[in-house]
Amino acid sequence: MITSQLLNSPLRSYQLENFLIGNKPLLEHQKLTATDGIHFHPGAWLAVEDLSNDFHTLVDALGEPIAWRGQAPDLSQATAAEKSFIIRHPWDLLRANEYYLSNLTESLIEGDVHPLAIIEGIVEIGVGTRILPGVFIEGNVVIGRDCKIGPNCYLRGHTSIGDGCHIGQAVEIKNSLILQRTCIGHLSYIGDSVIGQKVNFGAGTITSNLRHDGANQRAMVAGELVDTGRRKLGAIVGDGVHTGIHTSIFPGRQLWPHSSTLPGEIVRKDLRSPNA
Repeated sequence: MITSQLLNSPLRSYQLENFLIGNKPLLEHQKLTATDGIHFHPGAWLAVEDLSNDFHTLVDALGEPIAWRGQAPDLSQATAAEKSFIIRHPWDLLRANEYYLSNLTESLIEGDVHPLAIIEGIVEIGVGTRILPGVFIEGNVVIGRDCKIGPNCYLRGHTSIGDGCHIGQAVEIKNSLILQRTCIGHLSYIGDSVIGQKVNFGAGTITSNLRHDGANQRAMVAGELVDTGRRKLGAIVGDGVHTGIHTSIFPGRQLWPHSSTLPGEIVRKDLRSPNA
């Protein structure tokens, strides 16, 4: 069985089954989707469209079993998955987050939304969260409990923000997954990125997510440069990272847990802390 490469990333400390996607652990998503009698790969993202079809063993593009009926997969009865896949790399978490948020059907607002905030999409907003004046939410977005968002933020679709986060003045976040108790300082841009817990981005931190030539982003995995399959990919950031003001991060770069940058620093290569 192919193992998850999260072990070779800044997110290596996480058990994949407990990783929050849309503020729900992966295992919870799996159990809600898989019916009785269906077994699945521990890193599987399961799509209802695939599981509702008649199949014995569902496989991905590499032939790896994703889900199967009975006690063991049978590759002689394999069916290619259309939307299900195995989470092997950190950027696969973005794909899972995109799928989950795109399939939300109704809003659940338990926090406080200021009258001067605008919501154009399906949103989940947790208890104790405050959406301040001038915030514009466009597309489907999930925000956890006890967050402070704004003022004057722009949150774009397929963004998940964990509990206890602070998203500061004039921040733009697009298609990203941000874990608990992280602070994104004012005037920052986060696009197509996975951000760990207790991260602090200094004011004006920018994640670049697009190559000038439009080619797919590549990232280092266990010392090898890997095609991510994504035209847009920002940063993969581990827990406890701190950036100085006006930090600029090249596309597809990985910042390992507890690493830091100086004010005005440009992150051209993956950044490791001394203990990583």
